[in-house]
Formats: sequence, C-alpha cells, structure tokens
Amino acid sequence: MRLTRPDGGVSRAEGFRHVAGATGAPAGPYDVDIIVLALNRAEETLDAIASALAQTGCGVHLFVLDQGSAPETLARFAQAVAGRQDATLVASARNLGVAGGRNLASALGHGRIIIGLDNDAVFADPGMAALALAAFEASMDLGAIGFRILAHDTGEEDLSSWGYPDSLLAQAGGAFDAVTFVGAGHAIRRAAWEDAGFYDAALFFCWEEYDFCLRAIEAGWRIRYQGNIVVRHHVAREARVSWNGARWFYFIRNRLYIGHKTGASHLALAARFAVYLLRGLRQGALAQTLRALPAFLRLAANAPRHTLSAATLAYLKRNDTNHRGGGLARLRAEFGARALSKAPPPPPRAGILAWRR
Repeated sequence: MRLTRPDGGVSRAEGFRHVAGATGAPAGPYDVDIIVLALNRAEETLDAIASALAQTGCGVHLFVLDQGSAPETLARFAQAVAGRQDATLVASARNLGVAGGRNLASALGHGRIIIGLDNDAVFADPGMAALALAAFEASMDLGAIGFRILAHDTGEEDLSSWGYPDSLLAQAGGAFDAVTFVGAGHAIRRAAWEDAGFYDAALFFCWEEYDFCLRAIEAGWRIRYQGNIVVRHHVAREARVSWNGARWFYFIRNRLYIGHKTGASHLALAARFAVYLLRGLRQGALAQTLRALPAFLRLAANAPRHTLSAATLAYLKRNDTNHRGGGLARLRAEFGARALSKAPPPPPRAGILAWRR
C-alpha cells in the first residue's frame, strides 16, 4: 500500500503495508479515528489497543501504525486486531517519528475527529471518545483538545506530561483555552487538521503539537484543555529518550526551528539558544545543546517563514504568556534563586515548562 500526501509542506509518497484487521476505514461516514503509534513496548501497547477498542457511544475506527517493532511483538499486535472490522494494523517501511507517523495514521481514516493515544496510555473509561466528540459538537470553532493525563499507577496528575503554565495546574480537573496540547492523549477536529496542514514531519519528535497548534490558531481555530477527558499514562522509563541525550537535542533544534518559521528575529533566537546553552551546561548536556544549533540551521535553510498575525499573538498572550509571567521573571526563577542558594539543577520538566514557549 502507498499513500501520497503532504507532510509539513513537502509532498511525498510513504510506503506501508497492511498487517491485520480491516483493510481500511469504513466506506461511509463515522465519528472518530483513534490512532496509536507502536514501536515495541508490547504490554503497554496491547493495553492501549484494548482501551481504544472498548470505547462506546460513538462510531470508532482504530488505526495502529507500527514503526519497527520486533517481529514477535508485531505478531502480538496483529493477534489483538485479527478479524476485527473496527481496527487496522499497518507497518511503515521506516520509523517516521511521532510527527510523520501521526500524519500517516491520520490520513488512513476519514472520521470527523482524530484522537491520538500514546502507546503507553489508556483511556480512563469507555466513554472518553464520546466526550471528546461531544465537546467538538458543542463548539464549532474548537480545533483541538488536550486531555487530562494521570499517572497510570497512582491516578495522580502526571506532572511530566503537564504542558501548560504551572499556574493552571490547580485547574487540571477543569477546562481552559490553551495554545497547545500534550500528545499522550488528545483529539483534533479533522477539518482543523486539514486546514492547518498536518504536523511538520521534519520535527520528527518534540514540539510537533505546538507547531501544529500555532498554524491552527492562525487559521482561526481554538485549542482547549478539558480535564473531564482523561487518560492514564504509564511511563515506560527504559524506553524513553534521555533528556540529556536525543530528547534534549530535539527539544532545542525543533523549538528554534519553530521560532524561525514563525518570524522570530535572529536576536530573539540567539537569546533563546543562550538560555538553552546555560540549561544544557547545568544538566550535563552541553554536547547535545551544541549539536542542536547546526541541525537547526540546516532545517531552517529552506523553511518558509510566516509572521504570526496580531490576532494569533493576542491569543497566545491571553492563553499562555499571561499565565507564565515575563521573560525576566522566568530567568530569575530558573537561574537566580537556585544560583544564589547553590541548589542542584531542577529536573528537566521545570526548565521545559519555564521556557516552553
């Protein structure tokens, strides 16, 4: 099977093969596509598949895209969807990353809503997809929803997956407009998905949601966090990318690239990199920090630039910047007090939240 589609503005064909389950989405209209990207993590992924297939209250088709699991693991995934007409397992010819993988999986269906579920997460109960669908039906300008993400084992907030201002953490059980969502559990209106132009596949991993949301907001869509739609996230620590390694590299490279694409000045990008350089020094990731700069420049060389509109900038200020405080306050919080007290560097999440935008 082959599919031709735009990926981040670049038109190309991507190879994949059908492995098990239905050969494709239902012929007629239906409500929701649930997409799961798989790469080993057999037990967690099987739990995610079972959770997706248990959703009720709306028409759902599950697409599982495997991106290089071991043959015996892929066989287990195939067994989980074998003979089903509401689920499809395909395998890509190579690892497309999070951004490219979600592009491919989303393009396989045509449900009105696309729900993304990490392969180490499960829905809190069988009614979550229906709740997401109802939220979109209630607000026609709603482009994407971020779900509440709880720790799988404890049921408490998964703070490592809180991608919003810390000042809003008290509202984790409520709802608020936002400028991004966290990929572990989210939903996108397909009309907004197509309008914004999908994920930029060049990002591969990290910041792809924020980059998509900027384009969706620019196109007139609203992003919302909804704490009544819940997933439980089981962090498979041995499979996660280290914040001192590739994860930190992608974090810096991709954030600078997004800044370049959205019209940030050279001075602003240099200032942002200087902060990342200090952060990298403090957490023992200098090599990855330095490697990210030339990688960003290569990505940016041929990237189109589009200055964000006044309406988008006002949306970002209202729904994110105002909750975080100014840059000077964030610098003081990140470096001043800790430097004076000689306290150890904070865990990666603290720095990520402080400089996420």
